[in-house]
Amino acid sequence: MKLSLLKPQLYRVKKGQTICSVAAAFGLPPRFLAKENGLSAELWEGQVIFIPPAERNLYTVRGGESKSLLCGSAENFAQRNGTRCFYPAQTVFL
Repeated sequence: MKLSLLKPQLYRVKKGQTICSVAAAFGLPPRFLAKENGLSAELWEGQVIFIPPAERNLYTVRGGESKSLLCGSAENFAQRNGTRCFYPAQTVFL
């Protein structure tokens, strides 16, 4: 499915899209996209959301790594990624 922006930072959700599918299409962690848009539920068709610029590098967490190792501290991790959750295979900003 091809995605297009309405304006440089706004996107209209298409039928069947989820937070995860939109986040993946724009190279963002799903929790970060949800945080930036104040979302507490799934997206709906026609909803217009803000797509924040990806200013940092994305990384997939591996077993044995820590928030401090990747971001310097747990606080930095939470601020950069919009979550305190941390698990292997998670996509995060460094």
